[in-house]
Amino acid sequence: MVLKKKKEIQVDAFSLDCQQLEKLQAFSKDEEQNLASLLLRCAQLSNGIQQIQCIKQIIPLVKTMDQNSTCDPMLRACLEILGETYFSLDVKNPLKKVLASSLNGLPEQFMTLAVQSFVCCLREELKTTDVYLYRKVLDNLASCMEDFSLGTMNILNVLSSFLQKSLLDIQEENRSNNGNRIVQTRLMHDLLMAIKVSMMLVQKLQENIQASLWKNHESFVWQSMCNLLKSSTDFLTDETLLQTVQTTSGLAFILFARAMYEPAEELPSLISDLLCGSRKLVGMPAWFVNNCGALCTEQLSDSVLLFLCHGALAMLDWKSGSMGENGEKLLLDIASVLLSLSSELKESSMATSLSRILAIWTNSALAALISDSPNLKMKLNGNSEVVGKLLEYVYTHWEHPLDAVRHQSKLIFRNLLQIHRTIITGSDEKSDPFFARLTKRLLSLEWHVKGKYASLACLVECLGTENILQLDRSIPIQILNVMNDQSLAPYASDLLETMFTNHKVQFTSSCQKSTWIDQWHDIWVSPLLLILCEGNHDQTTYIIDYYLPKLLRCSPDSLSYMIRILQASADANLGSWSTRGALGALMACLRTARAHGHLELSNIMSSGLVSTESIKQGLVHQHNQVCIDALGLLCETHRSTEIVSVEEMQLILFFITYNLTSQSPSVRQQICSLLRKLFCRIRESSQVLYKLEQNKTKQELFEDSPKRNPLGILQKYKDFLSSLCDRLFAALFPGSSHPTRFSALSILGSVAEIFSVPKGQEQVFRLDQEMNSARVQTLIQCFASTFEEVKVLAFELLMKLRDVVFNLQDSESLDLLFRAAMDLSTSTKPYDCVTASYLLNFLAHHKDLQHICLGKWIEHNPQMNEDTSVDTVEKNTLAVIKLLLVNVEEEIFQAKKSLLQAAASFPMYGRVHCINGVLQQLPLNNLMFITEWKQIVARLILMSYELSAVVSPVVQSSSPEGLIPMDIDSETADRLQMILNEIQPQDTNDYFMQVKMLKEHCKIQSEKLADHKPMENICTEMRGKESQICDVTAQMVLVCCWRSMKEVSLLLGTLCKLLPTQAASEPSDGLITIEQMFKYVRNYALRSLIAFFHSALVSYLFVLCVLFVSCRCNSERLHKMPEQWLSCVLEEIKSCDPSSTLCATRRSAGIPFYIQALLASEPKKGKTELLKMTIKELMSLAAPLSEPASVIPQVHALNILRALFRDTRLGENIMPYVADGIRAAVLGFMSPVWAVRNSSTLLFSALITRIFGVKRGKDENSKKNRMTGAEFFSRFPSLYPFLLKQLEVVANTLNSIELKIHPSLFLLLLILGKLYPSPMDGTYSALSMAPFVPFIIRCGHSPVYRSREMSGRALVPFVMINEVPHTVMSLLKGLPDSTSLCIRQNSIHGTLLQVFYLLQSYLDSKQLGNSDFEQGLSDIITCIGSKLWLAKRPNPCLVTRAAFLDVLVMLSTHLGNSQKQGVQFVEFWEEMNRVISESELMTGIPYLTAVPGLVQYLQSITKLVISVLPVTSTADIQSSSSPAAMKIAKPSLSIVHLLHYEFYEVRLLALEAVLLWLKKVNAKQTAREGGALCLLVDLEGILLSMALKEKNLECFYKVLEILYNMDLRNMLPKTECSIKMNPNEFLSWSLDIVDNSNSTEVQSMALKFASKLVVHLLENHQQISEEVLKKWVQQLIYFCGDEQETEMLLAAAEILKSITALLLISEKLVLGLSDTLAMWKCVVHLLQNEDLVVRDAAAEVLQVAQTEKKSTNGSGFTFRVMNAPLALDLAFGTLCEQLQQWGETHAGIPVLLGWLLGDSDPRGGLQPSGPEEDECLFDKGEVNFWAEKLTSARLLGKHLLLLAQVTHLALPDGAELDRLSRRAQDQAQLIARLLTALPPSPEFLKTAEFTKLAIQKEQISLCLKILNLLRSVDKGKDGNLKK
Repeated sequence: MVLKKKKEIQVDAFSLDCQQLEKLQAFSKDEEQNLASLLLRCAQLSNGIQQIQCIKQIIPLVKTMDQNSTCDPMLRACLEILGETYFSLDVKNPLKKVLASSLNGLPEQFMTLAVQSFVCCLREELKTTDVYLYRKVLDNLASCMEDFSLGTMNILNVLSSFLQKSLLDIQEENRSNNGNRIVQTRLMHDLLMAIKVSMMLVQKLQENIQASLWKNHESFVWQSMCNLLKSSTDFLTDETLLQTVQTTSGLAFILFARAMYEPAEELPSLISDLLCGSRKLVGMPAWFVNNCGALCTEQLSDSVLLFLCHGALAMLDWKSGSMGENGEKLLLDIASVLLSLSSELKESSMATSLSRILAIWTNSALAALISDSPNLKMKLNGNSEVVGKLLEYVYTHWEHPLDAVRHQSKLIFRNLLQIHRTIITGSDEKSDPFFARLTKRLLSLEWHVKGKYASLACLVECLGTENILQLDRSIPIQILNVMNDQSLAPYASDLLETMFTNHKVQFTSSCQKSTWIDQWHDIWVSPLLLILCEGNHDQTTYIIDYYLPKLLRCSPDSLSYMIRILQASADANLGSWSTRGALGALMACLRTARAHGHLELSNIMSSGLVSTESIKQGLVHQHNQVCIDALGLLCETHRSTEIVSVEEMQLILFFITYNLTSQSPSVRQQICSLLRKLFCRIRESSQVLYKLEQNKTKQELFEDSPKRNPLGILQKYKDFLSSLCDRLFAALFPGSSHPTRFSALSILGSVAEIFSVPKGQEQVFRLDQEMNSARVQTLIQCFASTFEEVKVLAFELLMKLRDVVFNLQDSESLDLLFRAAMDLSTSTKPYDCVTASYLLNFLAHHKDLQHICLGKWIEHNPQMNEDTSVDTVEKNTLAVIKLLLVNVEEEIFQAKKSLLQAAASFPMYGRVHCINGVLQQLPLNNLMFITEWKQIVARLILMSYELSAVVSPVVQSSSPEGLIPMDIDSETADRLQMILNEIQPQDTNDYFMQVKMLKEHCKIQSEKLADHKPMENICTEMRGKESQICDVTAQMVLVCCWRSMKEVSLLLGTLCKLLPTQAASEPSDGLITIEQMFKYVRNYALRSLIAFFHSALVSYLFVLCVLFVSCRCNSERLHKMPEQWLSCVLEEIKSCDPSSTLCATRRSAGIPFYIQALLASEPKKGKTELLKMTIKELMSLAAPLSEPASVIPQVHALNILRALFRDTRLGENIMPYVADGIRAAVLGFMSPVWAVRNSSTLLFSALITRIFGVKRGKDENSKKNRMTGAEFFSRFPSLYPFLLKQLEVVANTLNSIELKIHPSLFLLLLILGKLYPSPMDGTYSALSMAPFVPFIIRCGHSPVYRSREMSGRALVPFVMINEVPHTVMSLLKGLPDSTSLCIRQNSIHGTLLQVFYLLQSYLDSKQLGNSDFEQGLSDIITCIGSKLWLAKRPNPCLVTRAAFLDVLVMLSTHLGNSQKQGVQFVEFWEEMNRVISESELMTGIPYLTAVPGLVQYLQSITKLVISVLPVTSTADIQSSSSPAAMKIAKPSLSIVHLLHYEFYEVRLLALEAVLLWLKKVNAKQTAREGGALCLLVDLEGILLSMALKEKNLECFYKVLEILYNMDLRNMLPKTECSIKMNPNEFLSWSLDIVDNSNSTEVQSMALKFASKLVVHLLENHQQISEEVLKKWVQQLIYFCGDEQETEMLLAAAEILKSITALLLISEKLVLGLSDTLAMWKCVVHLLQNEDLVVRDAAAEVLQVAQTEKKSTNGSGFTFRVMNAPLALDLAFGTLCEQLQQWGETHAGIPVLLGWLLGDSDPRGGLQPSGPEEDECLFDKGEVNFWAEKLTSARLLGKHLLLLAQVTHLALPDGAELDRLSRRAQDQAQLIARLLTALPPSPEFLKTAEFTKLAIQKEQISLCLKILNLLRSVDKGKDGNLKK
């Protein structure tokens, strides 16, 4: 919507030297303009754009010259200067193109002279001998050949000689710079340019020179061509060159060969021979063999073959079959070679090239088919082998991790379809077998396969949408259902767009619009609207973002249909916190339509299509995205200058009032983004209005201008923005939550930025004019926030308003801020130094900082003060850093004496953090005081050394996280002494010399404390040693040390950016030298990275090292260092030296980071030689050895490999080594050493993530993060034999007599379980999945339960759905009979698990209802019947019985849920009844002791009973007269029997089933309601009895839940006979459960049930004792406490919602006023809860209240769905209204004033903290995420003020008012004293205390205001009475 700023084009101007200028001056004439004077004027311009305009005047001027001017020396001189200028310009400078264009337009008579001048200049250029200047010459040559049609024959000799020389010189220079990758990369690009220029030259030769002149073998041209051919051959076969150089050489080779080879018809055969490796030298020309011998005689590498194929496809003419049969053979040979290479080339760059070349091949094949060759058509039709293999390539690469490969796969597929269409031209495409088979296979794919979408889209383009929909009409709905996954949404929306666009075209070409539009809407629009209303958040969001705009673009008229449908159901379906509802869907559609220009908001509002109330309702909806869509509807429009209406502004202000507190970061960002668009629209439209006002004569050009008043609109804009800013600043009150502050500051920042005042423009609004000292103070106080993002926003806003901000600050307040910053910089609380840093950064912009603050601390530099041109920030920053540096140097000195005292009193990291912070805002490459900065930088580096040396012993110790020299017992103290001896820190006191016993130490310290008087905590700089009496904790020492190292690393990282880019630069050029940083990084940082154990610190050192080794200065020494360092550390790892400091634990600590840092220096687009070398070394170390001297190198190698495979920066460069990594991990897992197995497991985990992606879902059966076997093994072909062999070994061990478990079984099953077969798998791949199946089945015989389960899951993806029945029956037939002699229960169990998982996948498949499916299922049931003995008592193993029963449960559940029930499978149900009747559930448990699998068996048989019972109670069975059906109708067991069973597991399952049936009956979700009702008959009494007797907690909870869901009208009459209780006693019993239970779940359910009882009794006017009611109210209040668990809070909210109509908003008070107000207070508490779910649940109380009010009043707009902030406002308003309705204002107002005043003591929490509290370093106090005390106080105050102003109220008596007034005044005085007692700048130094007092101060002030108003009203009443 917002207009983008036009990118300014930068053109560098050219300049002439003195000699050229003198020439021009000599020829120029003052009196008239000639060419010389024009060029002179052009050269004197400094603007490149102006020079372009000047050059364009050359041709018109030259055309006016006389023809005789060709001999004019002026013209010759000018043309020479133009030539020299052209060659001096950079190739990318637009001036070069303009100059060339102008010279090409010279008149014919001047062209010869111009050519001579240019040739002369070019000859001079070609004399260049410096290899590093060749690039400029080559660029100029390329430009000449592109830009000019100037002749080249006269300089051909010189030109070709230069090209040959440049190719050889660059190649030689590249060899001599081996190892210097920066220089080599530059030379490679120069070489690439030289090859390209050579190709251009040859192409020019072919165009401009007769073949007879240059095909003569004796000519110079021919010799030059031979040399070029030889060079291209050498480059093509040189594997050390960049891939781009090789591929271009392949193009050049074919181009040169095509130009030279005769006869041309034989060239395709020659290339075929080269590609196929025939090496037939006979018949080849001698010149070809001499120059291309390497290609003719040697085995060509894969890359050479690839580039030769590319060259042949790109450089040969394939159109119309011009090369004949040889060309057709070559085309097919190229395809064969490319497809064979696809399994070999795995490097990302090569894989990308291969896919691109295959796409080129398909284009060439399409071109060749124009020849209509029958042979070619036969070889390329859809059923041919070539096309089959290409399709297989597409299927295995359409989900490749590289975007380029996926894109090329799509192009290949589309072209293959076009090839087949071309071949079958004239036939019916719809009936074509190839297309039919392809369509069926694609549709059978799962929708998670991304390649399916693009391929289907291609098919739609070929066949049409209607033909696809005829196969499956549900495709649009299926695709929309997929769009809850963001990774699939773009693909799905593109496919849908293709389909509905194509469908529309089909309809429009065949039908009238009136007949097809409804059908089109039903297919494409109606499913969309349904999902928008009821879909989940992600799905609706992605549909709106990706699908809806495309649909509206295709059919804008459909918008009216959407609005009509949604508007009709909006009132009935408003949505909730989880669904958008019709209202949310309407807002989304309107927003999208307006943003894309399909509607005008004013039109639909004026027409009544959408009301303001609907938008208002949307703005405060519980569903966040509905609010955002409603806001987007107001803010987004396709016209950036559209006027913002008054209604829109009012709605925006309404939105701001209730939506600043959103806890969702994404929602906050969207709000800020949308409002930013609105502000831009106001700015743009205001500029139009200003212009309109200034030029009223053009008003008619402005839309609706006669109706508008520009000045009036501008004033409304200003008022709106001013009101908005007032609300935003008001939201920054003390105690405001983080979301509120973030939102307010972000929006204010946008206002300040967008409405800044550019030069020469009026601005409708200026934020600086709205500022005052209070608002400035508010922004500064935001620095005290515990969230850094709030500090950042406040700082940025202050910087935008810095001029007015500093003018509103006096010197005293600045001085206090500076002192506070210095105090915070040395605080022991880590977050304080962050606040200090922002304060110092803010103060550094004040011009008088040194005079006001710094003068007391450091000496002034007179020269610096006198120089007024110096930037204030630089001057102040330098002074601040000096001060901080002096402080930290002194502190380091003290820390050397006592590190513990430093940790307790002055941890140095705060100072360093502040130094780094103030450095960040400086332009470090544009400083004035270079000398001073050099000194400072040197001191900073020295300080870093010293600080690192002081603290590093702690973080280098073997126990950095818990080091402290004191403990509680002597044994631990002895171990600690070893650590102390190890680290030997720089500490002169005795803390680190010997261990202290903690108890004795505490005793001594307490004695010292008794002798000292309490001291005031004054400024850090003034503390004495005697004040340091507190003890030091391990955490404080560790934090001091590791944070100091962290800050040093960050500081040095900042200084790294100051390194000069040129190593040869003068020392004075930079603030820091490479030697300075090299010394630190090499000698300390990199070695520390290896030695440090602290993981967090290692990551910061890693960042520093990456910054250093990645710096791009041309230091040859520096560029060679990473390789040397890598070699050294790898040698150290291999050496196994006992004295080595390398850490073999903690995942090798910093060693992997060290390796990563060094590899980061390597260019990612090069050959990555360092990576290859490192991986090769590590793989050799990771391989298991037969007799290793030490396993430590193997552990290090595995850990480093894990880090490298996890490193995302390595991208696809690491993928070629994945197969080797898997092999190392699997083999390492077999090691007898635990450390090796552990590291192997970690490596395996990293590899699984690298291969299959990050797992984001919890569904183990999901096919996300998985791939087809064909794709997996095509990407990692070497794993196929390895995994197959390993699996065979594992399976063989399982078949042995010994019950041995192979170590790698788990890993193999895990990785195989990630694979699955695909319908697209073809017959052309040797990597079949079938060989794995027998081994996986055998793995199911493992003695380990988990392994058997994994083998069952792993088998599923290897079996196609249509093969499942056959496989299941095969497995079942392999089970033993009851008469078998050898029965191995492990094998039986594994087989049954495999059957279970296969059957599960079969029943979940999309083939339900298919006849083949039904037949397969029937066969399976028959086969299972033959093995039923395994489910009965003859099988002694309960585990296998349970597994078989699970299979039966699955079948019975499926049959029971399907339509084919009862009679159709009578035999099956009869068998199930027999199994149940013979089970232990009927006969009892014969086992005296616990038996393995007993509980599992009982649960399985119970599930079977529960699955059978609903079937037996259906009408079909009950009414059937067949004997079998009559048997089934009388089940062996009833639900009552299960409820009384002795095992609680059985009872629990039965209760869960009862609850499910009950909910179905209540919701009427089942058509067989009668059956469910039959099962529930007469259960009330049994459940009531269970409630009293049940001892198991889970069962008891279920009983309560069932009772809660039952109808009390049926239940209560049975309490007397079942449990001998009347309703009141039953209620008391329920409330006692709440008191006595320890389970929150039971308590919550009991209170909900009790509340339901209360409501029922009150509604039926039954008496409840006052004591019981009081107890119920108290328990409800208890449930609403802040400390309660979420479940209890939600239960309380549900209860409050249920009693709203009866108790909270009733016409008369049902309960007493105090109890009713207490429940209202519960509502208010819940509306301010931290948990969003609780707030939304509480908001429903107000929704009920509003709905009831509307039904009572019958008219007016009410909010029926609302968010918590609005609900809180309405709660207070409704309560005040109820007080009036009840006539209880006199008693209610004092209570509400008490709420406002608060019950807490102002002094609470302000006492000095004890020593134990000081230990909580990271405790930030009360971090407020949502609740805001002042918000509720202000809302309550607002409604109380309104209530007090109603004069007819019965007010409280005067005594009560006086008591409240005195209390408020006393608290006000106390708070004033407490605020005075706080230190200076308390908002920073005592933030929590200051905030609490500020909140209480405002609450008391508001209370006093209301009391004064009440008094005045009371006096007014008295006066009226007297009158």
